[in-house]
Amino acid sequence: MVRRRQAVTIKHVAADAGVSLQTVSRVINSEPNVRPETQKRVQASIDKLGYVPSIAAQRMSGSHSYLILALNDRERTIADWREREGSDWVDQMLFGGMLKCAEHGYRLIFELVDTHNDHVERELSAAFASLQPDGVILTPPNSENPQILAFLAKQQIPFARIGTRTPGPGIAITMDDAGSARKAAEHLLDLGHRRIGFISGSPEFSLSARRTEGWRVTMEEHGLSCEGLLAPGDFSYASGKKAARVLLSSSNPPTAIIASSGDMALATLDVAKALGFSVPEDVSLISFDNTPKVRFIDPPLTVIDQPIAETASCAVELIIEAKKTGNSPAVPTIVHGTLIVRGSTARCRETASR
Repeated sequence: MVRRRQAVTIKHVAADAGVSLQTVSRVINSEPNVRPETQKRVQASIDKLGYVPSIAAQRMSGSHSYLILALNDRERTIADWREREGSDWVDQMLFGGMLKCAEHGYRLIFELVDTHNDHVERELSAAFASLQPDGVILTPPNSENPQILAFLAKQQIPFARIGTRTPGPGIAITMDDAGSARKAAEHLLDLGHRRIGFISGSPEFSLSARRTEGWRVTMEEHGLSCEGLLAPGDFSYASGKKAARVLLSSSNPPTAIIASSGDMALATLDVAKALGFSVPEDVSLISFDNTPKVRFIDPPLTVIDQPIAETASCAVELIIEAKKTGNSPAVPTIVHGTLIVRGSTARCRETASR
């Protein structure tokens, strides 16, 4: 019979070093008021026994839980998971957040909450009672939900609000939505396009308005009219299909379109082909999501690659810093996206033939 090796615990370290459990916990958490010789003795026992601190041991001091709670919208997340169509917002958020947490000895816990539920405060109270997180990451539209913000403000812990510039409690972080829309529009302008359509996102998200404004301002700076070139969407494929049909069925259709989500971009591609438009020969197309499905279609889409992982990583760093110092940035932190050019954009035929 093979005996399983017993896991080394904080009790083993305390016994080996001849100190209390609380003293070991203080050393693990790098807290003051531990004599240097005691700290060296405890660390020697940790090294000798090969002890890896657990969250439970780290929490013994009472000052930290070493947990950061990330809250995502339940309805949209579950819908994406059920469809299994390659949306990677959650994957990228966990990728950036979990790796950064691990660097600092933290753990990232992922929870879904119903943004439109009147009982959202009850949901959060239950999560906080069991987890006692050191900080919270909010993603859109949770990051602008007044109930959630009011609840978190009462908890007196740092929390990051991704995707918002709206004044309020917490640490605001944006992915430069206006600047990204500007990059997309300027790329198309450089290709000679002058009639550039835009399919906006859901009005429930303030970032939708910022993207629209980035496109509008860029067009106006080049002396171009936006009349008849803006079509509303809500990030879904169905709304993109409707918006694209409006734009491409007009008497003077755009030669290029920017869609505020990958699903709406794919819908635009399907509508364009159904109406006899070739992409990118007749109409160029840019997506705001760099999901797997926009990379492996024909043609692969030019995209604004949103820095989701980098933003989540930044949120973790700012939360940990705020936990240590009590200080948070006074202005929104901006993480910039990048334009990735693929096969769905080309020079405008109209200007090229002049």
